[in-house]
Amino acid sequence: MNRWIQRALATGLVLAACAAGAQAPAIIREAPADVKVGILGVSATPPIVTINGQPDRLSPGARIRDRNNMMVMSGSLAGQDHYSVYRRDSAGLVHEVWLLNAEEYRKVGGVSTGDPNGIVRFLDLLNAIFLARQVQK
Repeated sequence: MNRWIQRALATGLVLAACAAGAQAPAIIREAPADVKVGILGVSATPPIVTINGQPDRLSPGARIRDRNNMMVMSGSLAGQDHYSVYRRDSAGLVHEVWLLNAEEYRKVGGVSTGDPNGIVRFLDLLNAIFLARQVQK
């Protein structure tokens, strides 16, 4: 075999081995500790929203993630109510929202975050939900 062909094959094998070993490890997403459960209603004119029927507002640059952890625009959710967990920014505006399905909401919706054991259970359930979503992909 020609020396140049041997070098090309060896280089190809090395590059293939490097590419196979360079795959990113799976990201395990944990639930943020300061989220609250609520039903998010987006009005026809975002950033005006409702949380559990009470008027509220999205922050500039608010991030809404769907059930596949993909970003969605608030305008695409207009006129609908969504089960969610959300986090506020330092100004008190709704800044991050993760949409839940009915089963996920049922699991975390009844957990009281007022006592230490309740908040631990709440975070455990959220972590289980986020992990289950990671496995489904």
